Amino acid sequence: MTKPVRVAVQLQPQHADYAQIRDTVARAEEAGVDIIYNWDHFFPLYGDPDGKHFECWTMLGAWAEQTSRVEIGALVTCNSYRNPDLLADMARTVDHMSGGRLILGIGAGWFERDYTEYGYEFGTPGTRLDALEAALPRIVRRWERLNPPPTRQIPILIGGGGERRTLRYAAQYAHIWHGFGDVETARHKCAVLDRWCQEIGRDPNEIERSIGVDGPPTQAEEFVAVGITQFTVGVSGPDYDLTTLRQWIAWRDEFNAKTGRG
Repeated sequence: MTKPVRVAVQLQPQHADYAQIRDTVARAEEAGVDIIYNWDHFFPLYGDPDGKHFECWTMLGAWAEQTSRVEIGALVTCNSYRNPDLLADMARTVDHMSGGRLILGIGAGWFERDYTEYGYEFGTPGTRLDALEAALPRIVRRWERLNPPPTRQIPILIGGGGERRTLRYAAQYAHIWHGFGDVETARHKCAVLDRWCQEIGRDPNEIERSIGVDGPPTQAEEFVAVGITQFTVGVSGPDYDLTTLRQWIAWRDEFNAKTGRG
């Protein structure tokens, strides 16, 4: 695969005032990051469980207006929290607001507190995956019916590593697949995704492979060798330290230049 390597940041909307988040968006875009993600939760995932936190899609609308170059999206939207047709319309709207820079990241959902406190049925992993499977074609169909339509084919990012269902959905619908783990885990998951693509008759090279990272790019080229070309650095409030992100951006620039991927 010869896709350019891209670097993303996930600005986790927890333990910070919105002004701090807005400032970090500006700093990340200025630093040269390719994509800025948030996440779709209602409470912090770590640290003080009742600490400061902000909603995902409202924030993406603000980022669409604030930024000018980077792609933006959720890593990832919880399918359970919004009607699929409404979500498609929200995504189309942010796509227009951003001038065609939205990525629709989506997953089945897992954080039980979100469900119970906001009145959603938590169900089981199986029922949440059933709902995601039903939602994906509805989202695509709604995009085809909206007036005006999206400015481009909105990229769908599917997050998760389940080999029987999630990776099959990625083979069917995703432009980007996102997972976690070490190099060998990434190698295995990419191979499973390739097999699903072969089974349904899709070119696996159409799907960008993405992974979350939490340290400097010491193994970056090993990840690229197994098919990963997007790397996401997660940072939390209130400080939003971008030191590691800047290391990845510098490595990206050097790697793309020497391999002719840029």
